[in-house]
Amino acid sequence: MKKQNVRTISLIVCTFTYLLVGAAVFDALESETETLRCEALQAVENMIIEKYNISEEDFKVMETVVLKSEPHKAGKQWKFTGAFYYATTVLTTIGYGHSTPSTIGGKLFTMCYAIVGIPLGLVMFQSIGERVNRLSSFVIQAVRKSLHCKRTAASEVDLICVVTTLSSLTIAGGAAAFSKFEGWSYFDSVYYCFITLTTIGFGDMVALQKDNALNTKPEYVMFALIFILFGLAIVAASLNLLVLRFVTMNTEDERRDEAQAMQALQGSVKLEGDVITANGSILSGYEGHDGQSFSGSNISSMCSCRCACFSAKRHKRHQMKGRRSPSSHMRHLLPEVVPMQDLGYDSHSLNHPLDGVDVVDTSSCSQPQLLKRNVSLLSFQYNI
Repeated sequence: MKKQNVRTISLIVCTFTYLLVGAAVFDALESETETLRCEALQAVENMIIEKYNISEEDFKVMETVVLKSEPHKAGKQWKFTGAFYYATTVLTTIGYGHSTPSTIGGKLFTMCYAIVGIPLGLVMFQSIGERVNRLSSFVIQAVRKSLHCKRTAASEVDLICVVTTLSSLTIAGGAAAFSKFEGWSYFDSVYYCFITLTTIGFGDMVALQKDNALNTKPEYVMFALIFILFGLAIVAASLNLLVLRFVTMNTEDERRDEAQAMQALQGSVKLEGDVITANGSILSGYEGHDGQSFSGSNISSMCSCRCACFSAKRHKRHQMKGRRSPSSHMRHLLPEVVPMQDLGYDSHSLNHPLDGVDVVDTSSCSQPQLLKRNVSLLSFQYNI
């Protein structure tokens, strides 16, 4: 099995195993808390219905009004500032879900906008990530030269350490700012920054959604947008080093296999036509590739010629240089063996051995007895 197939199967197994482990851990951590919160909310709902004598239908209407009015607390979501924030979440695939289009035109334009914008954003962030890695490499080389280190080139480990440090600093700084502006705890702010920069975007915590911040705090809006774009560029630099290295492994293996196949073809010889063997049989329609060579020592097992009548001096040795597969391997592959008798040969016409080569005496062969079949001539030379 190819290395690429083994790697793919291993990745599938590891991914599903990781999913099973994650599901088990989340079940253990969140299941009990979910049950307690559901019971507490149900108790509050029953208390409100009994206290204010509200029917269940009216309570559901009030619940819907509260949920639908939540996005409007940040101000007008679809003015230019809010629309720009929404377009950023679409292009970066964060997708908080804090505001969604309600018209058919808005939904249709969102799909068309995403089809063009998402690939554009991915290419842009990937390009920025490469530039960040190149800049990091240049800085590392400059620092090592100033310290007179023997090795000044930046390795992949060095670049990974740099971009990991930049990512950590970006998340830490962003968390401090969001903790101040949004009133979140620092841990919740770190959680929000991580979910945002990894483009998970649950939407349980969204910045710029309080106190009409989209319209009254332009500097905070600018900071949030810069944080998203810059942070995603840093994350793209990390992915460029970590993930893409594993993604390109299959391509490298395929190119290596193709190169090996080309090298094997360059060292092979193709035999076409019929091949005469030493026992007076013809191997018809043989086409093969092999890389084994033979000379005059094993010519007794195969001889190929264009005609059946040729003269030679018996005291001279014939040498043949070519490339062929062993006869034992060749015989069971070839479709047809034609005896020499089928070609009108007399058994006395092949009675002159010539150093391991069966040749035909010119005195005993006549014109009608010439081979009428085309026989491929292997590359050989003989000395007279």
